[in-house]
Amino acid sequence: MSSFIASRAYHRTHSRGSRGPISFRVSILASGSSGNTTLLETDSTSLLIDAGLGRKETLRRLAALGKSPERLDGILISHEHTDHSSGLPQLLAHFHATAYLTESTCIEIRRILPEASAKKIDRVEHIRAGERFTIGDIEVSPFTIPHDAADPVGYTFRSGGTKVAIVTDLGYLTELVKFHLRDADCLILESNHDLEMLKVGPYPWYVKQRVMSRTGHLSNHIVSEYLADGEAFDAHARFLVLAHVSETNNNPDLVHLSATEALGRRPASSSFQGDLLIASQRNPLGPLTL
Repeated sequence: MSSFIASRAYHRTHSRGSRGPISFRVSILASGSSGNTTLLETDSTSLLIDAGLGRKETLRRLAALGKSPERLDGILISHEHTDHSSGLPQLLAHFHATAYLTESTCIEIRRILPEASAKKIDRVEHIRAGERFTIGDIEVSPFTIPHDAADPVGYTFRSGGTKVAIVTDLGYLTELVKFHLRDADCLILESNHDLEMLKVGPYPWYVKQRVMSRTGHLSNHIVSEYLADGEAFDAHARFLVLAHVSETNNNPDLVHLSATEALGRRPASSSFQGDLLIASQRNPLGPLTL
């Protein structure tokens, strides 16, 4: 079985060897331009990162992974674009959870939504990039990312000495972003488009320019250069998940090939020993146990 096929046939529950108590379980329910949602769990805390699916589809995908959380301790939003936030009112009502997002993002979401839906966003904690906070036994660190949104952030999460980093929807990898991704045991990183597919694809030129801009999305090439750089990417991750893959301007085979080639260029002294996985828009992935 090829490494790519193996990654697509990934078992629903997976851990790499015996590492003692589990700090995190990571389940990517959906990743892509039609909706993004990730479930992050410890034994006592459950969070959703982004809410780009409706209530019914979120619950369906949770059930597909054997998950039926009775409650959520929080729903964290990275930015206001609908593929990350459209399901927020329904999910807040269903789980009686609190939304964590920046004030500017909250204002934009309420502006975009119909008035009846906007009123349902009634349990909110405003956060700020660069200011850590805690939900249950998880320490959350939001950080600024370059994207064409009001106040977009990526997140890192720590619990029990383990770190998870989630960053999608960014035009380039700033030094600040690279700093926050270091030491991640699970890294979920965008690899959105293949440049040639985007250039010859069906999008209008102004959309292509947006995607390729420094406030757009990461290309396979940018990601590959990062993964090959022994100083930028520390290869610490047990799980490297490439996400937000465009269904129009990319495909999982290209993403996997590009990343594998890049990782193969690393010096032997800093080789990547973890699992390389590709997140899907259509099929949930996980839980990955740490």
